[in-house]
Parts: sequence; C-alpha cells; structure tokens
Amino acid sequence: MKVIGLLGGMSWESSAEYYRIVNERVRERLGGLHSARCVLYSVDFADIERMQVEGRWDDAAAVLDDAAQALVRAGAEIVVLCTNTMHKVADRIDVPLLHLADTTAAAVRRTGLRRVGLLGTAFTMEQDFYTGRLAEHGLDVLVPETADRATVHRVIYDELVLGVVRDESRQAYREVIARLVERGAEGIILGCTEIELLLTQADSPVPVFPTARLHAELAVDLALGDDIRVLPDPPPPAST
Repeated sequence: MKVIGLLGGMSWESSAEYYRIVNERVRERLGGLHSARCVLYSVDFADIERMQVEGRWDDAAAVLDDAAQALVRAGAEIVVLCTNTMHKVADRIDVPLLHLADTTAAAVRRTGLRRVGLLGTAFTMEQDFYTGRLAEHGLDVLVPETADRATVHRVIYDELVLGVVRDESRQAYREVIARLVERGAEGIILGCTEIELLLTQADSPVPVFPTARLHAELAVDLALGDDIRVLPDPPPPAST
C-alpha cells in the first residue's frame, strides 16, 4: 500500500472526514485490522482564509507548496489537497496531486450525465479554475443565481467550517438544488468538502457527487495498486 498524503486543515472539519473515509475504504478493501498508511499536514485555516479574502493567492500557494513538500519528505506517494477552493493554486504546488476536479468529472461521466449543478464557495462557483476544469472534461456546469450563491457561501464559512450544522441551512440548500434542477441540472456536485457534513443523497432529487468522498476513496484505490484511469477519453465533439 502506498502512503497517502493528506494536505488539510481547510477546514479541519472536512479533513477529519478525509481521514475517516480513507481508513474506512482500506478496511472495506482489505478487511481485518487494516488501516490506511497516511500522513496529514494540517495548515491554519485562519491564515489561508485571510489570504483568500485579500486575494493573496501567491502567498497561499507558497504555504501549500511548503506543506506538500513536507508530506513528500514524510513519505507521501499520493498527495491529495483536501479542499476544492484551494485547487485554484494547484498548478503552483510542485508535487503531483490527485486533482479533485478531475476525480469529480470522472465520477460524473461514469454515470453518463453531462449537465451538473455546482455548489461550493463563491471562489469555486464563480471562478474558472474549477468550472473551467470540469468543462474541459465535457461537463456543462450550472451555478446558482447570485442570491443563492451568497447563501451557499455564507453557510460554508459561517457554519460548516465551524462544525455548525443547521436544519434551516439544509433546507436552504435543498431549495437551491431544486432551482438548479429546474434549470436542467441532471446531478449536483457538492463542490466544497464541508457540504458533505450537511447534505446527503436524500436531500436532492437528482444524483449528488460528494467530492471529498470521491477524492478520498480514489486515493485509497490508487494506493492499493488499482490501475485506474482517472478520466475516460474525451467525449466526441457535438454533432452539428
């Protein structure tokens, strides 16, 4: 089993889920008393969040690159960045990463769906680093309207990253999902790792794609030597 490096702390609430999922996946695959060979580097999210707000993405990239290098020195052979938003700087982290958007796109495409709604932080929903990467893999990505985006973002930063899970916020998210489905979304990407603390498949009338779980489970499968093609061949061009 290869060593998985978890680059987390953004927030630690969802990073704890990564740790739980990778160990559950190893136990499921190997049975008995087996657990994951993994190392975790957890940054101070207060520092990263301040850099996000101030637009200091180069500084954030430097912090995460240092952390990633430390994981490799500690023996990590597969590195996962345990946050969707900070994949904005993934190309400035100088170690091979199992990219979260690629993992998610592969999961969506395996179902045959192409038009998906995306929930996440404002950065993830509004900037091209994530939606563009999904689109490169043949997905048509819908994001919520302005007011709904504000609601989704607020719940993440004011509640979920603090470990606060409220029924009223779950209902608000259900309503956002319903509006995306009305606009044609065939599935919903839970594009912030904390959202999985709030929502399950039961909260959506269409399939949901829990990015943290997909990411963590794929890391285990690769660590156990599965010969997995993360993404299938690109889709054929649309006929005219």
